[in-house]
Amino acid sequence: MTETTEVLDRVLLLAHLVQADMARFEREEGLTSARVHLLWVLGSTGPSTQQALAHALEVTPRNVTGLVDGLVASGHVTREAHPGDRRATLVTPTPLGAATIEGLTSSHADLARRLFGDVPPARLAVFAEVLDGTTQRFARLMDQVQES
Repeated sequence: MTETTEVLDRVLLLAHLVQADMARFEREEGLTSARVHLLWVLGSTGPSTQQALAHALEVTPRNVTGLVDGLVASGHVTREAHPGDRRATLVTPTPLGAATIEGLTSSHADLARRLFGDVPPARLAVFAEVLDGTTQRFARLMDQVQES
Protein backbone atom coordinates (compact mmCIF):
# COMPACT_ATOMS: atom_id res chain seq x y z
CA MET A 1 0.00 0.00 0.00
CA THR A 2 1.24 3.48 -0.86
CA GLU A 3 1.99 5.68 2.13
CA THR A 4 0.50 9.17 2.19
CA THR A 5 3.98 10.66 2.58
CA GLU A 6 5.09 8.85 -0.58
CA VAL A 7 2.20 10.42 -2.49
CA LEU A 8 3.07 13.85 -1.09
CA ASP A 9 6.68 13.31 -2.17
CA ARG A 10 5.44 12.63 -5.71
CA VAL A 11 3.30 15.77 -5.65
CA LEU A 12 6.31 17.78 -4.48
CA LEU A 13 8.43 16.30 -7.27
CA LEU A 14 5.74 17.22 -9.78
CA ALA A 15 5.61 20.76 -8.37
CA HIS A 16 9.39 20.99 -8.70
CA LEU A 17 9.28 19.81 -12.33
CA VAL A 18 6.51 22.28 -13.22
CA GLN A 19 8.46 25.08 -11.54
CA ALA A 20 11.63 24.12 -13.43
CA ASP A 21 9.74 24.17 -16.74
CA MET A 22 8.28 27.59 -15.90
CA ALA A 23 11.75 28.87 -14.94
CA ARG A 24 13.06 27.67 -18.32
CA PHE A 25 10.34 29.60 -20.15
CA GLU A 26 11.02 32.70 -18.04
CA ARG A 27 14.75 32.53 -18.81
CA GLU A 28 14.10 32.09 -22.53
CA GLU A 29 11.68 35.02 -22.59
CA GLY A 30 13.60 37.20 -20.12
CA LEU A 31 10.52 37.63 -17.92
CA THR A 32 9.72 37.13 -14.25
CA SER A 33 6.98 34.71 -13.25
CA ALA A 34 4.79 37.62 -12.14
CA ARG A 35 5.10 39.26 -15.57
CA VAL A 36 4.40 35.94 -17.29
CA HIS A 37 1.30 35.55 -15.10
CA LEU A 38 0.10 39.04 -16.08
CA LEU A 39 0.58 38.21 -19.77
CA TRP A 40 -1.29 34.93 -19.27
CA VAL A 41 -4.23 36.88 -17.80
CA LEU A 42 -4.14 39.34 -20.71
CA GLY A 43 -4.20 36.37 -23.07
CA SER A 44 -7.40 35.18 -21.40
CA THR A 45 -9.13 38.53 -20.92
CA GLY A 46 -7.77 40.76 -23.65
CA PRO A 47 -6.90 44.40 -22.93
CA SER A 48 -7.67 45.15 -19.28
CA THR A 49 -7.48 47.96 -16.79
CA GLN A 50 -4.78 47.79 -14.16
CA GLN A 51 -7.52 47.53 -11.52
CA ALA A 52 -8.96 44.45 -13.26
CA LEU A 53 -5.48 42.95 -13.53
CA ALA A 54 -4.81 43.56 -9.83
CA HIS A 55 -8.04 41.76 -9.00
CA ALA A 56 -7.30 38.84 -11.35
CA LEU A 57 -3.73 38.47 -10.03
CA GLU A 58 -4.83 39.00 -6.40
CA VAL A 59 -2.22 41.71 -5.86
CA THR A 60 -2.34 45.39 -5.01
CA PRO A 61 -2.83 48.02 -7.73
CA ARG A 62 0.64 49.35 -6.87
CA ASN A 63 2.13 45.92 -7.56
CA VAL A 64 0.40 45.81 -10.96
CA THR A 65 1.75 49.27 -11.78
CA GLY A 66 5.28 47.94 -11.31
CA LEU A 67 4.59 44.84 -13.39
CA VAL A 68 3.03 46.88 -16.19
CA ASP A 69 5.89 49.41 -16.08
CA GLY A 70 8.32 46.52 -16.60
CA LEU A 71 6.29 45.06 -19.45
CA VAL A 72 6.00 48.48 -21.11
CA ALA A 73 9.77 48.89 -20.83
CA SER A 74 10.38 45.44 -22.36
CA GLY A 75 7.95 46.17 -25.20
CA HIS A 76 5.34 43.53 -24.25
CA VAL A 77 2.42 45.87 -23.47
CA THR A 78 1.24 49.43 -23.92
CA ARG A 79 -1.07 51.61 -21.92
CA GLU A 80 -3.90 52.98 -24.07
CA ALA A 81 -6.86 55.24 -23.40
CA HIS A 82 -9.94 53.35 -22.26
CA PRO A 83 -12.69 53.95 -24.84
CA GLY A 84 -15.47 54.12 -22.23
CA ASP A 85 -13.74 55.71 -19.22
CA ARG A 86 -11.44 58.67 -19.78
CA ARG A 87 -9.94 58.21 -16.30
CA ALA A 88 -8.81 54.64 -17.00
CA THR A 89 -6.21 53.11 -19.26
CA LEU A 90 -6.13 49.70 -20.86
CA VAL A 91 -3.08 47.47 -20.69
CA THR A 92 -2.83 46.04 -24.18
CA PRO A 93 -0.37 43.48 -25.57
CA THR A 94 1.99 44.71 -28.29
CA PRO A 95 2.92 42.40 -31.17
CA LEU A 96 5.82 41.14 -29.00
CA GLY A 97 3.42 40.61 -26.09
CA ALA A 98 0.92 38.82 -28.32
CA ALA A 99 3.68 36.56 -29.63
CA THR A 100 4.79 35.80 -26.07
CA ILE A 101 1.20 35.02 -25.07
CA GLU A 102 0.89 32.75 -28.12
CA GLY A 103 4.11 31.00 -27.08
CA LEU A 104 2.73 30.50 -23.57
CA THR A 105 -0.56 29.14 -24.90
CA SER A 106 1.13 26.87 -27.43
CA SER A 107 3.64 25.57 -24.90
CA HIS A 108 0.84 24.94 -22.41
CA ALA A 109 -1.25 22.98 -24.93
CA ASP A 110 1.79 21.02 -26.14
CA LEU A 111 2.76 20.02 -22.61
CA ALA A 112 -0.83 18.95 -21.86
CA ARG A 113 -0.85 16.76 -24.98
CA ARG A 114 2.54 15.24 -24.18
CA LEU A 115 1.65 14.55 -20.54
CA PHE A 116 -1.94 13.37 -20.90
CA GLY A 117 -2.62 12.69 -24.59
CA ASP A 118 -2.34 8.92 -24.25
CA VAL A 119 -4.11 8.64 -20.88
CA PRO A 120 -7.53 7.00 -21.28
CA PRO A 121 -10.34 9.54 -20.71
CA ALA A 122 -11.81 7.67 -17.73
CA ARG A 123 -8.43 7.53 -16.00
CA LEU A 124 -7.77 11.19 -16.75
CA ALA A 125 -11.17 12.11 -15.28
CA VAL A 126 -10.32 10.25 -12.05
CA PHE A 127 -6.92 11.97 -11.90
CA ALA A 128 -8.57 15.37 -12.42
CA GLU A 129 -11.12 14.64 -9.69
CA VAL A 130 -8.44 13.59 -7.18
CA LEU A 131 -6.29 16.57 -8.14
CA ASP A 132 -9.23 18.98 -7.72
CA GLY A 133 -10.04 17.54 -4.30
CA THR A 134 -6.40 17.70 -3.23
CA THR A 135 -6.04 21.30 -4.43
CA GLN A 136 -9.20 22.36 -2.60
CA ARG A 137 -8.12 20.61 0.59
CA PHE A 138 -4.66 22.19 0.43
CA ALA A 139 -6.18 25.64 -0.13
CA ARG A 140 -8.38 25.16 2.95
CA LEU A 141 -5.37 24.06 5.00
CA MET A 142 -3.43 27.13 3.86
CA ASP A 143 -6.37 29.37 4.82
CA GLN A 144 -6.43 27.79 8.28
CA VAL A 145 -2.69 28.40 8.72
CA GLN A 146 -3.09 32.04 7.70
CA GLU A 147 -5.98 32.51 10.13
CA SER A 148 -3.93 31.14 13.03
